[in-house]
Amino acid sequence: MNGWPALEKYVDRAPTSKEMMGWIELIVSQGIRRAGYAADSWTEEWAAGQFRETGLADVRLEPLATPIWRPRSAAFEIWPVGRPGDVTRFTGLALPYTTPTDGTEGRLVRMEDGGVGGGIAVQEIGFTQLPQTEVQARATDAYDPEGVFPDLVQTVPFDLPHVLDFDIAIKDGATAYVGLLTGVPWETSDFYWPYDAELRSIPGIWLSGSDGERVRELMASGACEGRIISDATITEETTHNVVGTLPGASDHWVIIGSHHDGPWASAVEDASGVALVLAQARFWASVPQELRPHNMLFLLTSGHMAGAAGTQAFIAAHPELFPQVVLEMHLEHAARQAVVVDGEVVPTDDPEVRWWFTTQAPALERLVADSIAAEDLRRSWILSPTAFAPNPATDGAYFYYTGVPLVQLITTPMYIFDPRDTPDKVDQQSLVPLTMGAARIIAGTHGCEPDTLRVPLHSD
Repeated sequence: MNGWPALEKYVDRAPTSKEMMGWIELIVSQGIRRAGYAADSWTEEWAAGQFRETGLADVRLEPLATPIWRPRSAAFEIWPVGRPGDVTRFTGLALPYTTPTDGTEGRLVRMEDGGVGGGIAVQEIGFTQLPQTEVQARATDAYDPEGVFPDLVQTVPFDLPHVLDFDIAIKDGATAYVGLLTGVPWETSDFYWPYDAELRSIPGIWLSGSDGERVRELMASGACEGRIISDATITEETTHNVVGTLPGASDHWVIIGSHHDGPWASAVEDASGVALVLAQARFWASVPQELRPHNMLFLLTSGHMAGAAGTQAFIAAHPELFPQVVLEMHLEHAARQAVVVDGEVVPTDDPEVRWWFTTQAPALERLVADSIAAEDLRRSWILSPTAFAPNPATDGAYFYYTGVPLVQLITTPMYIFDPRDTPDKVDQQSLVPLTMGAARIIAGTHGCEPDTLRVPLHSD
């Protein structure tokens, strides 16, 4: 199960990190890349053109119906009970896919106090500090030659204890929700969460940390009422998955994928994933067909930020494919770790912690571990697809249930849902090692049948 030695002489045919950064910067320059936006439509066509220029066959745009959310404005007004003329007004970002409103009013209730039924739920939100010792307890292997994991604490862009509290507020009868981003280490209200495209029945708004502090002070001074006004549209529109193929040495398939949309202009999420998939296409197109271990399908899905609409549509459209798939390789987020200095998000020279979600077939886990080490991809964990939740943490949540073996790279830098996800946050020095690490894993499936690396789903 090692097809790499025959491929080593082709390594210099892979794109350089400068070329890959050029792709990322070009994509980012188009603007906000949510599904259905002009920048994402441009990216679909551009990526298909890149596939064709690379020499892929059967390049196509597969249409799908996608829920599109377009926010225009959102505001929150607060006043002491009995003094409606004494209004303080804040602007923020409507929570994605929440119900627009001309003005929803009610008493303000802190979620931690309970009793939100009939009122507007107010909650403070922060990012979770995740010690890597907690990840270690869930991991099956690691590559940490620096020995930093025992002391490293990662800031992840979720308030993990409260990640579903908005839905709890709805269930408890809240008429609206106000999220105060007081625990985010920089000033922002541009928090693109949640992105599951579930239509929520009430309006919601994110307010920045400083505005949240002011709301907290006003509520501490006495009972308050409030009003949310939000203007947005929610439509269903046609977007596209981008697909291309290369013939290989077997009749079976490897899928190499990522998504092409993002919450903002979004360099790491996921212009970097697009670049990593294009790099795989360039590399594998440069080697003879007999050295490609299997047929290859390159996939850039739409609507990741809309409930993984593109992945779900692709799986639904191709049920005949998955019994013939040896591996699904998913590549997301070549990210630099960042710190906050004087309120600014500043990238460091270190990579963000890398999670390699890998089906728990021992041969596959060894292959991933060896490939990571060969390319010196430090700060890497190997985890089962369900290490953190019943569903995998990437679009692999859907590929997982087709039963195909998975290797899915993802990082979760703290800035990933914010417009501060700019090209300087991309870990440029890891682009080529990630490309070659993924290629080593794919090459290592040489001789595998579709069932070779499969395990019963419950074993993950």
